[in-house]
Amino acid sequence: MRNKILTVTTVNEEKMNKKAFIKIMLKDEVLDPQGKAVLSVLKSSGYDNVKDVRVGKYIEVDFAGEVKDGHASLKEEAEEISEKILSNPLIEEFTIEIK
Repeated sequence: MRNKILTVTTVNEEKMNKKAFIKIMLKDEVLDPQGKAVLSVLKSSGYDNVKDVRVGKYIEVDFAGEVKDGHASLKEEAEEISEKILSNPLIEEFTIEIK
């Protein structure tokens, strides 16, 4: 199950320029070698209080104009973009915030 940040917008707001803030992370059950490498460097640099590190992606997508045909909202369009193009649903999950 994906954790998604939802925002409510009106139809008039959908016609204005909006931005989707998309955070993509590996699922908890997937090993994160890049995160382990960062953790190792932090520990060797004296940051002994750091317990774990997970590395992900942060992507901002600017939308202009109305939503694409077939989508009820920009959030729905951003979800489709995230699922089909920006993430690998087998190993990653994402959250979306529209502002």
